[in-house]
Amino acid sequence: MDLWMMIFVMYMYMSGLLVFMMKRKHLIMTLLSLEYMMLMMYFILYFYLFQYEGDLYYLMMFLVFSVCEGVLGLSILVLMIRSHGNDFFQSFVILRC
Repeated sequence: MDLWMMIFVMYMYMSGLLVFMMKRKHLIMTLLSLEYMMLMMYFILYFYLFQYEGDLYYLMMFLVFSVCEGVLGLSILVLMIRSHGNDFFQSFVILRC
């Protein structure tokens, strides 16, 4: 794999990690940055397996697990919006009776 491509993908992953750490006000922004990081990890795994002629079956397993993670996140988002009316973390207080 080309070194510049690996640097570019790692830069994109780090920018997704930065957004994940900085945008903690809305749940939807947190979930979008997690999905973006999963996409970059998919590219890294693809380039790694393609370079060393590995079995690409692992990519399918990784895709299945990342889709399951996305579905769980969206179901939590829908549950939170139905119970609290928005996706702000400030309005989601667990200790409230």
